[in-house]
Amino acid sequence: MMLPKRGQDWQTLKRELEARKQSDADWRGLRTTVFVFNAGEDVMDVAKSAYSLYQSENGLGSGSAFPSLARMESEVVAIGLDLLDAPASACGNMTSGGSESIFLAVKTCRDQVRAGGGDTVGSEVLVPRSAHPAFDKAAGYLDLKVTRIPVDSDFRADIGAMRAAISRRTIMIVGSAPCFPYGVIDPIEDLGEIAEQHNLWLHVDACVGGYFAPFARLNGIDLPAFDFSLPAVRSISADLHKYGYAAKGASTIFHRSEEQRRHQLFSCDQWPVGTMETPSTTGTRPGGAIAAAWAVLHYLGESGYREKTQQVIEARERLQSAIEGMPSLKVVADPQLGLIAYTSPTLDIYAVSELMARRGWVSPLLDEPKAIHLMLSPQHLTVIDEYIADLVGSVEHVSQTNMTSTDVTARYN
Repeated sequence: MMLPKRGQDWQTLKRELEARKQSDADWRGLRTTVFVFNAGEDVMDVAKSAYSLYQSENGLGSGSAFPSLARMESEVVAIGLDLLDAPASACGNMTSGGSESIFLAVKTCRDQVRAGGGDTVGSEVLVPRSAHPAFDKAAGYLDLKVTRIPVDSDFRADIGAMRAAISRRTIMIVGSAPCFPYGVIDPIEDLGEIAEQHNLWLHVDACVGGYFAPFARLNGIDLPAFDFSLPAVRSISADLHKYGYAAKGASTIFHRSEEQRRHQLFSCDQWPVGTMETPSTTGTRPGGAIAAAWAVLHYLGESGYREKTQQVIEARERLQSAIEGMPSLKVVADPQLGLIAYTSPTLDIYAVSELMARRGWVSPLLDEPKAIHLMLSPQHLTVIDEYIADLVGSVEHVSQTNMTSTDVTARYN
């Protein structure tokens, strides 16, 4: 394709864009249980409007041209730290997403070890099998090695196996709150004991739960400790564009202390324009993402987030109850938040997934074990009974016909 010789009017381009979307997943119809977090049209309108107000502003200039962005980022970070029970010494930054937040945690750990005289080439990050691939991506960039340890029978990190796998090359251990595949929180307190015993960096990946679990706890859900209330936790990643319902891409990386965070920062004065300093991997940062996150946090407030969290929990509980009432299906693990996966001891679960896809539902698959996976949003509560009815019909069809799947594989994206 080549750049058009003449420009086109917006209405023509808008029609073209709308036509191209016709083959995309119907997330507005609430048929998608991944990638989009739908908290309602009002929340999306707030995010969209705030983003538009700051669409052209650049976070790179927050220390000079755009102090309002610096103030909003500081306030967003302060809110996240408060939710995660951080000490007064804690600090953080906004990033473009969970992968960047995780990258910065791994990079900061590596550089702190280097600053202490350690040789980090080939050093090891120890993670449960259920941890996000962003750790592998970070290790690949940073000349590190990721060792994945099989999870325990409850699908949480296997503490004994994690402890046994530690070597002299280990610099970081990881737990998730919760992990994406199974929706369960790893035993972070036990991982913290290991980290303290071996003087290791403990990172908690709360990209999914960082802006969800605190409100679930306020609503009375009994959750294990996973945040800075545990002294061994050195850093936490938490995504605003997941259950914070902010515009993409917006995440946060938190550190226990400023002394620790300084190993994250970049500074260079070896060019004609003087010193350039950035807190993250990017230079330019979209001001709209910062403004949208700030606006949504203040629009919803604690009461709004508690309400949205309750809607997600109710949707998950209703689906879980329905699945547990079907003899041919089985819930994987013991989900505590907004994620749920289910498998079948007797049917081809991927065949069930095929039929659900024909009915318009878009959901990821697991392959350990083979299962259908959902990450629920508040608006899914309005269609969960429709999902259950379609699931009952799909299960009955597979059971009656002994249908098997055709060319279906598990992949995240």
